[in-house]
Amino acid sequence: MKTSADIRTLFLEFFRERGHEVVASSPLVPANDPTLLFTNAGMVQFKDVFVGKETRSYSRAASSQRCVRAGGKHNDLENVGYTARHHTFFEMLGNFSFGDYFKREAIQYAWEFLTQTAGLPAEKLWVTVYEEDDEAADIWLNEIGVDPDRFTRIGDKPGGARYESDNFWSMGDTGPCGPCTEIFYDHGPEVEGGPPGTPEEDGDRYIEIWNLVFMQYNRDKDGNMSPLPKPSVDTGMGLERLAAVLQGVHSNYEIDLFRNLILAAAEVVGVKDAGQSSLRVIADHIRSCAFLITDGVLPSNEGRGYVLRRIVRRAVRHGYRLGADGIFFHKLVAPLVAEMGEAYPELTQAQAQVERALRQEEERFAETLDQGMKILEADIAGLSGKEIPGETVFKLYDTYGFPVDLTADIARERELTLDMAGFEREMAAQRERARAASQFGADYSSDIEVRCSSEFTGYEHLIDRGRIAALFRGAEPVEVLHAGESGIVILDNTPFYAESGGQVGDSGTLETAGARFTVNDTQKRGTGAHAHIGVLESGELKLGEQVEARVDAERRQATRLNHSATHLLHAALRRLLGEHVQQKGSLVEPERLRFDFSHPQAITPEELQRIENMVNDQIRRNVSVDTRIMDIDSAMQAGAMALFGEKYGDQVRVLSMGDFSVELCGGTHVERVGDIGLFKITNETGIASGVRRIEAVTGDRALAYVEQTEQALGRIARLVKGSSQDAESRVQQLLEKNRQLEKELEQLKSKLASSRGGDLASEAVEVEGIQVLAARLDGADPKSLRDTLDQLKNKLGAAAIVLAAVNDDKISLAAGVTKAETGRVKAGELVNHVARQVGGKGGGRPDMAQAGGSQPEHLDAALASVPEWVRSVLTESQSA
Repeated sequence: MKTSADIRTLFLEFFRERGHEVVASSPLVPANDPTLLFTNAGMVQFKDVFVGKETRSYSRAASSQRCVRAGGKHNDLENVGYTARHHTFFEMLGNFSFGDYFKREAIQYAWEFLTQTAGLPAEKLWVTVYEEDDEAADIWLNEIGVDPDRFTRIGDKPGGARYESDNFWSMGDTGPCGPCTEIFYDHGPEVEGGPPGTPEEDGDRYIEIWNLVFMQYNRDKDGNMSPLPKPSVDTGMGLERLAAVLQGVHSNYEIDLFRNLILAAAEVVGVKDAGQSSLRVIADHIRSCAFLITDGVLPSNEGRGYVLRRIVRRAVRHGYRLGADGIFFHKLVAPLVAEMGEAYPELTQAQAQVERALRQEEERFAETLDQGMKILEADIAGLSGKEIPGETVFKLYDTYGFPVDLTADIARERELTLDMAGFEREMAAQRERARAASQFGADYSSDIEVRCSSEFTGYEHLIDRGRIAALFRGAEPVEVLHAGESGIVILDNTPFYAESGGQVGDSGTLETAGARFTVNDTQKRGTGAHAHIGVLESGELKLGEQVEARVDAERRQATRLNHSATHLLHAALRRLLGEHVQQKGSLVEPERLRFDFSHPQAITPEELQRIENMVNDQIRRNVSVDTRIMDIDSAMQAGAMALFGEKYGDQVRVLSMGDFSVELCGGTHVERVGDIGLFKITNETGIASGVRRIEAVTGDRALAYVEQTEQALGRIARLVKGSSQDAESRVQQLLEKNRQLEKELEQLKSKLASSRGGDLASEAVEVEGIQVLAARLDGADPKSLRDTLDQLKNKLGAAAIVLAAVNDDKISLAAGVTKAETGRVKAGELVNHVARQVGGKGGGRPDMAQAGGSQPEHLDAALASVPEWVRSVLTESQSA
């Protein structure tokens, strides 16, 4: 039997032998692609090659690409584990031609691989083509010799546009598109379902295993299609589907890889029956979660991190459903590494980091269950009716990971119902938001108006001359820009740095003999143009004119200091905290630097000081900053760090600061490290689960920060009547004195509560052998109410008590019933009897409950009704 690993190798070697460059899988987070939440197909890393924005040293490639489809258009999360082929994570085998071979070779390669290399019988395969693609049909029928009885032409969907066909593919609303040909495997007549293109095609008998896309046209905004100058090929075949076919099983979850993961899941959860759907959910989800964390995604409440959090919590909920005792999900990382670590060594390297992140998320989920209960109690207390709103149910489910069935169980205990229609509306809105997050409506033709590019000379020069290659007034291309108009100037040659890699764009001026254009920002446009964005202060600028481009030197220098310091900070963090530290984003501007990075806990003050000292030590060493242009493979072998969110070409710029820091970077930097002068950390905080942020200043701003800190310390010293040297001890003395006073105040409050309890005890009335008391203690806080309640229960013996306090028109209620009487009177019911009369609702244990209210004008009457209510409850209890 061919294992999944064997099949992956078989595919890649087949195409390597046929002149294809075997390219490693790209990360699950697409680099510089705002149109995708996750990498969801093999062609994603080649998208810029297909649209002509990027060139590679090869014209044909093959890969096994890691993919995630969860959220947005591919939001099949709830189906995963219950169907044979739904996954959040899968591997896509693909071969690609960039203007090299086209339909004939692609079809021949596919058929040869499946029938000869993989050994599938031709009579088990079914082929479809786009109904208008006569060229592909001729190749299949007359050259390959496919049986016409196992061949289908598939057209456009009824009433739809041409590109809505199952066999016509497009990259987006605009851009490259073309017909497809698909290959299906026939599982046999014993499986329900008809051939593709028939009304019965939704069954499982015929399973698509390979899709060959022929990028033949370019579609513009109006839907017009013109032939591409270099037609290309993009294919995709699910490794899991092919493994199922070659291993003779119908479900992807029965292949070797999943069998082993499911057995491991059963062991860590503690169940013997490995056939349960919940185990399939867990086995699928550990793959997507582990690889997402490996590629730098961490659980959070937004974006990619939000999707990851949903997947983790869904897996954990399924574990709880099977009876898992304690946290378990992170224990499946090791079995996953055993299955896939050889093919993806980055997973092996990140194993400890992945386990730590999953363990923290599991523990946090356990905490949110407790938090969710508090949220639910508070919302119930504020209800005016008997139905928990759908918004509350959704908030608990979506924000706190609170299972809806658990909310329903609690509601039943309180004789409440759930607004499930409202919940479904919120869920539908959430799905729509997820769809919007995954497809941002990118227009692939938006950059074609900028047909020129700029040569950047800013590494060597701050003043240079360039010719105006394009002019824009707003988004409109013009030949002349007049004084007072805002616009964009693109030069063929410019010293202005365009924002990228976290470094902000340059500002400055563009001048001719009679015109002056103030550049407020510089951004990249098109395929390499530097767009100078600003206002023409005087004169006219004309297309083709020569201008003097002058960068704001002071602003650029301050930015350079901060950018170089960011590299030193990154290196220091990895040395002191560990190699799990990965950049998660950065901002480099003249005033400060901001650096986001992965780390599971807050950095201690001692660690921050060591980090700061290490950076300043490197600054004092004053080594030179060297740059080299290298090919990407040589750079990585030399130990260069690639930065988060950046996309690199075949040739890269490697920036070295001695042997302390080596990174790929296209930004501007100091000539020697000592130019930075001084590095000072100003803030450290958490911005998401497992992501920390450090802010810092350098040079003159660092000196100014030190001066301001010293001045603040001097003012504090004067306030405590001390000096800068003894200010800390003086403040410590004040804090100790304050804590002592707070403790004495708490003791006085406790004595007051005791005395109040003694006074109020005399107001209790006897009802059917129970002492009943309902009283006001206006001004008391909730803790004082609870303390007084305990005092009264001790004094009165068998008792049912309600205490109320009004503060700023808000009512606090506390009810207590002595334990021996909770069989007849419940504190939760008692407090709700009062709360409902004052515009509130509450709940709690049978012996103690709390509630709130908003109608103090009804409070006295509500308290007066307590003895009679207790009498009726006791009478009903006796009659029962």
